[in-house]
Amino acid sequence: MHVLTEVEVHRLLDSRALIPAIEEAFRLRYPSALMPTRTQMKLADGIFLIMPCHDRIDRGLGMKLVKFNENPRHPDDRLQATYILLDAETGCARLVIPANYLTDMRTAATSAVATRLLAREDARVLGVFGTGRQARAHLHVLRHVRNFERALVCGRDTDRSRHFAEQMEHELGMKVEAVYTRTCANESDVLCTCTTATTPLFDGKMLRKGAHINAVGSFRPTTRELDDYTVRHSRIVVDTYDGCLAEAGDLLIPLKSGVIKRENLIADLHELTAGKKNVRTGPNDITLFKSVGNALEDLVAAELLENAALSLDSKTTPTPSTVVPT
Repeated sequence: MHVLTEVEVHRLLDSRALIPAIEEAFRLRYPSALMPTRTQMKLADGIFLIMPCHDRIDRGLGMKLVKFNENPRHPDDRLQATYILLDAETGCARLVIPANYLTDMRTAATSAVATRLLAREDARVLGVFGTGRQARAHLHVLRHVRNFERALVCGRDTDRSRHFAEQMEHELGMKVEAVYTRTCANESDVLCTCTTATTPLFDGKMLRKGAHINAVGSFRPTTRELDDYTVRHSRIVVDTYDGCLAEAGDLLIPLKSGVIKRENLIADLHELTAGKKNVRTGPNDITLFKSVGNALEDLVAAELLENAALSLDSKTTPTPSTVVPT
């Protein structure tokens, strides 16, 4: 069994390779994957999540353990995760991974898959609600699928938003502005909601025509980032039907009130990547990708890490010198 460090995960997990790997997994591996709806255990100070996945064809097997902290001392400590990649035949652990960065990257990479397939080709402005790890990951990763010229960020705290924008401008080498809610919603061609909000972040009437939204922050039935107007006027794709219909308050709340019907969920990510459903029908459509997280994404990221680690080991292992007899 090999144990990676967080530093090694940062170094070895390549988001540019992760995006096509996740897209291929949803297109080809999803039908053969066993993914029970994740177990949620309510704790005194948060939620404990268990997310297993087994690919019956490729023999992949793994499990992610997540602690979601309600009131962390530091915002970046809100989510703590560990991934265990297992040998499908023996059940023995092959690789143990600190999975905070893995979770950030696989979520953003999945949003990138949806953005590549749903957003307008001429999208130039990327907007992000949130200033945490997921916001940072989405700003970094979504650049690989569209040629964004500037980014907008909007958080609850004005000073933190400004500081975050300065950091991201330095990291990305592109213009990043801290803006208010209306500007972020109204001027973004692609908009990502990466928050822990429990109520809608903006008025959907502010959205520009043709916008694409990735909603990834809310994962509980009673919380939401999007209002009824946004959901009702969007062409909706979900990562998985089972997951979103069990956990996504962004959809469950308007479904319960009759604002939308089950038919408004046009496709899941498998149907989208396999070309089975047509979602964007014109340049003015607002498209919405709702994600609550999926164990197949974690398995794919863990397998990429294992391959990268093995490749690195093979390159650094000294080759025995050849002794020529005299």
